Amino acid sequence: MKDRYLTVTALTRYVKRKIETDRNLKQVYLRGEISNFKRHSRGHMYLTIKDDRSRIQAVMFASYNRFIKFTPEDGMNVLIKGEIGVYEPYGQYQLYIHEMQPDGIGSLYLAYEQLKKKLGAEGLFDPRLKKPIPAYPEHIGVITSPTGAAIRDIFSTLNRRYPIAKKTLIPVLVQGKNGADSIVQAIKKANSLDQFDVLIVGRGGGSIEELWNFNEERVARAIVDSSIPVISAVGHETDYTISDFAADLRAPTPTGAAELAVPSLKEVADRMTVMRNRIVRALQTKTQANRDRLISLRESYAFRYPVHMLRQKEQDLDRMFEQMQRASRQYIQRKKENNEHLNKRLLQHHPDRKIGEMQKNVTQIRSRLHKQMKYVLQQKMTSFQKDVEKLSLLNPMEVIRRGYAIPYDQQKNVVRTVSQVQPGDKMYVRLKDGLVDCQVLGLEEEDQKNE
Repeated sequence: MKDRYLTVTALTRYVKRKIETDRNLKQVYLRGEISNFKRHSRGHMYLTIKDDRSRIQAVMFASYNRFIKFTPEDGMNVLIKGEIGVYEPYGQYQLYIHEMQPDGIGSLYLAYEQLKKKLGAEGLFDPRLKKPIPAYPEHIGVITSPTGAAIRDIFSTLNRRYPIAKKTLIPVLVQGKNGADSIVQAIKKANSLDQFDVLIVGRGGGSIEELWNFNEERVARAIVDSSIPVISAVGHETDYTISDFAADLRAPTPTGAAELAVPSLKEVADRMTVMRNRIVRALQTKTQANRDRLISLRESYAFRYPVHMLRQKEQDLDRMFEQMQRASRQYIQRKKENNEHLNKRLLQHHPDRKIGEMQKNVTQIRSRLHKQMKYVLQQKMTSFQKDVEKLSLLNPMEVIRRGYAIPYDQQKNVVRTVSQVQPGDKMYVRLKDGLVDCQVLGLEEEDQKNE
């Protein structure tokens, strides 16, 4: 009876074999929405595919997802090709994804937009990072296919416009799975040679798939890292690639890149002719001005009558010398007068004189101070003596000396009325030369009205 019961592992393996041997589940095409997307550190992708009624767990291993051109995100509608299997530890069926692409938009276009947004956020397209293109390059490196139409257009334009520049082709693969690596290595090689003034990187027109190597992230980073200015020339005028945004200058076509890389020799010759004519005219004007000045000097009075001019200058020199002497004497006299005036002022304010005056003032002030102090002291002594006399009159000891006494009770309180004591109480009487110890024998009150 017990043999009818299966283990969970046995049941799960049975279901797993049933599902894996079903031909209809070996190749499944699904349309759905991504949710709970997670990329594992090992590169695997775990996600849920759902519609409005159901959902299924899915996994896309790194060996498959490395071929997709976009980054899956939650909420994205996708088209999926894969197979159904069972994950034994959890006993659940799930979808193993082999291929995935966006639903409703091309995967390459989506990957293009995602990479453009990512590199833009990093600042790789910042105009401040752009290197200037040299005006007159001596050596131009061209990175493109050696067999395409682009190389013919570039070289013919360079030869026509600026044949004196040296041109070197660095051949690369411009499409295919090895194209991006070929372009990156060519850019690095050109930089290592350190002999190019500018690089032209590009190819002729084509579909987005054919141009895709110029949308690869590693190509864009190689262009930005290049120490040599880079002109991007990919496709036709309407084609824009990631390399166009990363380059120091974007050309609409390969021919346009060659025109931007070098000046027109004819235009340079025309500018040189114009500059030469300007220099000639400037030299002629300067020469004529100097010639006129020379004629003017030759016909001047000094050159015609030099002896007369010399005599006149001698007289002028004597007159100026006399003027200088008079001015010097006047200046010295003014300084002497000023010094005398200062000496008088100094004597008036000499420190010895000031000290004598101050000493006299101090002596006078000290004398007045002594007199004033004596006067004030005398007043204070007189006032103090009067106060002492007044105080003596109020001193109870003085009253006692005149024959009066002051009674105290046992607590040494002054007895002012008979009501403060009783017969038999002890008392003290203060006389001028001591205390008398007494006892109350009787009381005799007097009428207050007699007072």
